[in-house]
Amino acid sequence: MRRLPHILNISTSLLSICFLIIAGLKFTNRDAQSYADEIAWVAVLLFFVSTIVSYVAIRNNVAKNWQISLADWTFIGGVFSLVLSVTTAAIFL
Repeated sequence: MRRLPHILNISTSLLSICFLIIAGLKFTNRDAQSYADEIAWVAVLLFFVSTIVSYVAIRNNVAKNWQISLADWTFIGGVFSLVLSVTTAAIFL
């Protein structure tokens, strides 16, 4: 249960970074030139699931094994998606 608050904090921070990437690409009209914003949306979805599962596990005061695993794997998937999004933006823009 100790790592769930850390996942909650970090996933919400990275969620905001994803929104900054999406908004920045949209604001500069560069969103149509690459798939970086679409990949960032995948990261948003994964970080959102990680945030919700972590919050529910903390709120219930009992973390089940599937909640810990789901929070971990969606967080890791979100990190990889975010890195892929930034890499895609750097290469194609």
